[in-house]
Amino acid sequence: MTELAPPTNGHRPHFAQDTCRLQASGIKVLDEPTAPAEKADYVRQMFDEIAPRYDLLNDVLSFQMHRSWRTFAVRCAALTAGDSALDVCTGTGDLAVALRERVGERGRVVGIDFSAAMLEAGTDKFDLHGIERRQADATELPYSDGEFDAATVGFGIRNVGSPIAAVREMARVVRPGGRVVILEFSQPSGAFKSLYDLHSRWIMPTIGGLVSGKAEAYSYLPESVKRWLSREEMAALLSDAGLVNVRWVDLTFGVVSIHVGEKP
Repeated sequence: MTELAPPTNGHRPHFAQDTCRLQASGIKVLDEPTAPAEKADYVRQMFDEIAPRYDLLNDVLSFQMHRSWRTFAVRCAALTAGDSALDVCTGTGDLAVALRERVGERGRVVGIDFSAAMLEAGTDKFDLHGIERRQADATELPYSDGEFDAATVGFGIRNVGSPIAAVREMARVVRPGGRVVILEFSQPSGAFKSLYDLHSRWIMPTIGGLVSGKAEAYSYLPESVKRWLSREEMAALLSDAGLVNVRWVDLTFGVVSIHVGEKP
C-alpha cells in the first residue's frame, strides 16, 4: 500500500501477514510476574514521576527521531481532513498533535492516558491544538462502537496491563474500514543492533536518570522493549483482536515498527 512506503533515510520496509497465533493476556515486563492490574499501577506511578521531563528526554534520547516516527504513523492511519482519531496512551500529546495536523480544524482528535501527570504536562499542546483529552484506561475506552475513523497508540502498548484487551478496545471504537495503528519500539538486527544495545543498556538509563532523577524508569523502558513481542507476535495480536489486512513496516533499521490493521 503506497501510504506505507517509508522515507529513504535508512528506513527499510517489511510487511507481513500474521504467521502465528498469540495466547496472551498481559506481558510480564517487570522483574517478577505481575497481574495486569499490578503492572498498570506500577507503570502509572512511573510515568507520573517522569512526566515533567518526558518531552525533553524524548528529544534527547531519540535524537528527535521520535517526531518523524510519529509523522509516519499518522500517514499509516490514512486519515483525511474532517476525520476523527483517538490516540491511546497519548502521554503529553505529541502523536495527537500530529493527528490534528492531518485532520485539520474540521476534524476531531481525542487523547487518553491513565497518567494524570502526563496529561497535565501536555496541557499547553492540547489547548493550543484543540485536542480533547481524558484520563482513561486503554483496556476500557469510554467511547461508543465505531466512534472514530482511526485509533493510534505510540510507544504505549507494551506498558498496558493487557495489550490484547487494549487492541480489542481500539478496534471496537473504530468504524468499519477504519484503521488501528501501533507505533512501538522493536529489536533491530545486524551491525546496528550493537549500537542500539549500547544506547539502551547504558546511555538511556544514565542520561534518563540524571535528567529525570528516576533512573529506575529509564532502566525499565529499554528492558520492557527487550521483553516485548516479536513483529510476528504483534501481527498475530492485531489479528486476534479481529483486525484484517494486518502488516507492519520497520523504521530506522528496525528500532521501531509500525503495525497496521483494518476493521472489517
